[in-house]
Amino acid sequence: MASSKVTSSQPTPPRPPRPNLVFRQLRGQRSPAEFAAAVRRAAREIGERVSCDARYIGRVEAGEIRCPNYAYERVFLHMFPGRTLTDLGFAPRASVRGRRAHTLGETQGAYEPYDTQECHDPYDPHAHHESHALHESYEESDVLRRAFMTGGGATVAAASLGPIGLAFDAGAAGRPVRRPGTNDAYALEEAVRRIRLLDDRHGADGLYRRASEPLRAAYALLDAGATRQTTADRLHSGAGELAISVGWLAHDSGRFDDARSHYAEALATARMTGDDALEAHGFCNTAFLARDAGRPREAVRAAQAAQRVARPLGSPRLMSLLALREAGGWAGLADRTACEQALVRAQTLFERGPSDADPEWMSFYGEAELEGLEAQCWSTLGDWPRAARHARRAAQLQNPHFTRNIALYTAELADDLARGGRPDEAAAAGMRVLDLLDQVQSSRVQTMLAGTARVLLPHRRASGVSGFLERHASQPRTA
Repeated sequence: MASSKVTSSQPTPPRPPRPNLVFRQLRGQRSPAEFAAAVRRAAREIGERVSCDARYIGRVEAGEIRCPNYAYERVFLHMFPGRTLTDLGFAPRASVRGRRAHTLGETQGAYEPYDTQECHDPYDPHAHHESHALHESYEESDVLRRAFMTGGGATVAAASLGPIGLAFDAGAAGRPVRRPGTNDAYALEEAVRRIRLLDDRHGADGLYRRASEPLRAAYALLDAGATRQTTADRLHSGAGELAISVGWLAHDSGRFDDARSHYAEALATARMTGDDALEAHGFCNTAFLARDAGRPREAVRAAQAAQRVARPLGSPRLMSLLALREAGGWAGLADRTACEQALVRAQTLFERGPSDADPEWMSFYGEAELEGLEAQCWSTLGDWPRAARHARRAAQLQNPHFTRNIALYTAELADDLARGGRPDEAAAAGMRVLDLLDQVQSSRVQTMLAGTARVLLPHRRASGVSGFLERHASQPRTA
């Protein structure tokens, strides 16, 4: 009897994965790496973000991923129109969700992870010890999903940032620390994606303080030390990218000193590990911050340093963005000739099109962002009509997913129109920005709109200006 009880209390061993032969057939003659590149291209076409690589394709074909997350689902269905997930060889989502809930003993709801399901590495000797933490991250992801599905606006976004699979015990000093493994690297990479997604939709205000928690957890993982070098490299890269993302939230919410510190931390991490891609990203954001903080010469030098590091990476789009960062610095120095030369270089590089070498974090950089950054250059140089043309085009071209950028470009347009002597059009654009402020909390946008309001004060009698000023004055100010 005792033996029977012990046996019955043991967890049911997991079934071996069943290979996804349908998906393998769809890949055809392409290598896993080539097919992964096609997945990333398809994602860009529909505005999704996936970091698909050959390993992910291998895990799908091996049956380790029984059902993809929703981002991958949208990409796969875009690539193979008219098919369902089951047509692609995946298990129905309901069956996978139900099995996990049963395994965890849950009685309510189901999970929807933001990364791949069943994403433990079967070849990782630490995977068994990490499985419990991974299951907890699934439960946390379900909390996040429900927050997004039932709420709205930046307040819910900030609240939902909390548990994202990265946590450490502040009271654990002096006790043995578990060595981080592949699941920790997954959680860290997902934290970076999640913060970027929230910022795209809602802006930085309200997110920054929340995002600092996973950053502290990331560096605690680095201190603990990974057993595998490949895992250690992923953790360092992820921690650096997370530092940049948190730095950007500080930057966009007007906390320039905090942003500078986070960017410097990312650059130090890149230098220690020889990560050129991370270093280029760090210098890119440092250049942007220097421009906004009134240090244009530093902006030029940081952008040029980024270009030196990024050149061997083989991404024309990255080099285009870095040329725009340099142009912004030259505009701040009132060097119109150097600014125009950098803008021409940025446009030429952009026209070479996307490539598989483009970093994942650059998903925001499309034609709209190109137009928007050029508008900022002309605005800094005082060419208001030219700036307004580019800002208007940026707002028209922007993917609706990037709510914050639509607000930013439209605020830029309103300011350029106001300073260019077109107060009625400026007021109309300002009203469109005010319509977005229940979804977007960005000190950058708020500051620009406040400047526009000051410029429009002498034009109260122009059509629509009084209404804009009154509505703007009634808006709550962010702390």
